[in-house]
Amino acid sequence: MSVPPFRRKVADLLQWLGLPGVVLFAALLCDLVIVADASLDGFGPRGVDLLLLPGILSLSACALWGRSQPVVAAWVGAAALVGSTVLIRLTGTLPYTALLPNISFAETVAGLELVFFCVRAAKAGIAFATTSAMVVACLLATAGRDSISSRSELVQALVSGFVLLTATVVVAVQLRKPAAQRVRSELMTLLRRQWPLVGVLAAAVFMDIFISASTGVFALVVLATNAGAVVATVQAIKQPVRSALWLAGVMFVCALGLASMGERIAYVSFGGFPLTQVLAGMIVVVFLVRTAVPRQATWSIGLLSLVVACGAVANTIDRDQDSLRALFVSALLLLGISVATGLYFRARDSERTQAVETAVNEAQTAERMALARELHDVVAHHVTGIVVQAQAAKMLGEKDPRVVVDALGQIEHAGTEALVAMRRLVRSMRGDAPSGSSEFSEQATTDLGADLRKLVEAGNHGVPTEIELDLPADLPQEVARSALRIVQESLTNVGKHASDATLATVAVRASGEELHVRVSDNGTKGAAVLPGGGYGLIGMRERVDLLHGRLAAGPGPDGGWLVEVWLPLDGDETQ
Repeated sequence: MSVPPFRRKVADLLQWLGLPGVVLFAALLCDLVIVADASLDGFGPRGVDLLLLPGILSLSACALWGRSQPVVAAWVGAAALVGSTVLIRLTGTLPYTALLPNISFAETVAGLELVFFCVRAAKAGIAFATTSAMVVACLLATAGRDSISSRSELVQALVSGFVLLTATVVVAVQLRKPAAQRVRSELMTLLRRQWPLVGVLAAAVFMDIFISASTGVFALVVLATNAGAVVATVQAIKQPVRSALWLAGVMFVCALGLASMGERIAYVSFGGFPLTQVLAGMIVVVFLVRTAVPRQATWSIGLLSLVVACGAVANTIDRDQDSLRALFVSALLLLGISVATGLYFRARDSERTQAVETAVNEAQTAERMALARELHDVVAHHVTGIVVQAQAAKMLGEKDPRVVVDALGQIEHAGTEALVAMRRLVRSMRGDAPSGSSEFSEQATTDLGADLRKLVEAGNHGVPTEIELDLPADLPQEVARSALRIVQESLTNVGKHASDATLATVAVRASGEELHVRVSDNGTKGAAVLPGGGYGLIGMRERVDLLHGRLAAGPGPDGGWLVEVWLPLDGDETQ
């Protein structure tokens, strides 16, 4: 099925942004909400808080620029941070405190990303100098935008900044290593793949930090438990039940900590829980309903509901009965929305599975019909030879009996080849054989080289193609037909999905006892076979398995998409 242009553009944008870009966008969104609200709150001149935006937007732009030019972007970002500090100081604008004093969320995230890109890509000396410039600019912004109220706040700012900077440098240094030496974790893989989910959770975390920033130790409890809730939510994609147990424990610890410190005012509207954990609970319930066994999903949702109820009672005990009733109705409504969303996705997954099974069955039927036609062509070729040899022996046998002996040997050889080809093709029709055929494969001859050149010269796939051939003289017809079909399907996929490819290469040559088929392109926008884009790869794999061959398909070492197939040239059925 084809991907709509709008969805393709959104997917390309998300792929370009990556995980850092999504987190930066979430931080920028939170900053815009906070600054817009502050500019209209009646404190100070109306709209003066909007003067924070030039620095926020310019540093965010530098973070995006840092993907391609990390060193230059980092120095420009440091200058932008200092320039924003001067503007705020001259106009008397009051900055707000987020992760670091007097520095907004987007500025903090953008600065850390600039350090990350620079340490990952630049030489050690240049990276050290650039990181030092960013640190100095950050210290100037912290101390120059507004006075720090106490010594403890200064120490907290220095410790927080040191921890964030160290973590960023450690991750960047890890990614400087060769790919074979990097430590890959399942959690990081999930974080990279689930960009929308990470963006929503990041925005919630930033809002919780802003809400609890002035409460000291309480903010650390919120931040730590929110981190656990984010991990549980991301893991719920693959392990919903285990993630629900983990989230229930995190929320219980958070509720216990808030109740013991008496910090209930900030989150009384959310039943005493941070916004991130409320959102995480809803997402985990959606995954439970969507993917888990109904019985396991039921008791997991029940456990989460019990923890939420106990935490809400402990942290909102001083509220009146009407407020508690409204809180109960709100919690029930959120639970109902989550369950209904999970049921919707479960039904959609079921429909998609049925649609895929139907399409695969249709493709299998089409492939079996194509193989049946090929069976007729291959066997007819050999039987025709047998008939011709028999007629020649009959005509010349009386004059020269030795002709009969030679003809019988050739008839035996042709009959054996026909049986081998017939067995291979018939075996596929007894099982599942996907993908369809085409008009070109219907008109194929017994000369593979001529058929491949004709396929490339036709140019139906729309991409200029180079071809290299080194074919053996006695190539079995079933191997030749399969090689032609594989090349044809690969080039079709290049034309469909490698939209920016300017050259495709086809190489078919004998390699020992195998026929090696290699089809590649130089595209960069994606694989030549997209998920849900067709069933050609299934058909190729079926043909290769049928001949006891091997198939490899995936991104090439130099970009683009690469398909390689090795087909045995030996017709022995015992192979």
